[in-house]
Amino acid sequence: MSELPSAVLFSCTMNSVRSPMAEAIMKFLHGHHIFVDSAGVRSKEIDGYAVAVMDEIGIDLSRHHAKTFEDLTDTYFDIVITLSPEAQHSAIELTRVMACEVEFWNTMDPSLIESEDREVVLDAYRAVRDQLMQRIKDRFPLRSQSDT
Repeated sequence: MSELPSAVLFSCTMNSVRSPMAEAIMKFLHGHHIFVDSAGVRSKEIDGYAVAVMDEIGIDLSRHHAKTFEDLTDTYFDIVITLSPEAQHSAIELTRVMACEVEFWNTMDPSLIESEDREVVLDAYRAVRDQLMQRIKDRFPLRSQSDT
């Protein structure tokens, strides 16, 4: 198992669905062992469907405040994980002069689902949540009690 990074940034287009979900999942799984933040190319208020599906698994997103790359108070990260093509471009620019790894996890934007059926929309958000949960667990394995 590789060492866990000390700081991870998740980024997407608006910092209102995917990157806040990923940030919250990472914090839920790794607590205070890793500094985690999220940002978007642009910012938009947190998405209510994202709050709802994260609440289903006991993670509160309601207090998330969206921010852009320019709003970051700290730009030292070991890894920047981008969840949209637009964020990938911005992350490459941000890290051009940094010793930082950039990974692209192309993740569907569930806010693009157009349906009048609330369950159809929620299922799209759940699918993204579950995909992010699995990718984070695979990429950043949980420490055993003996490792802490």
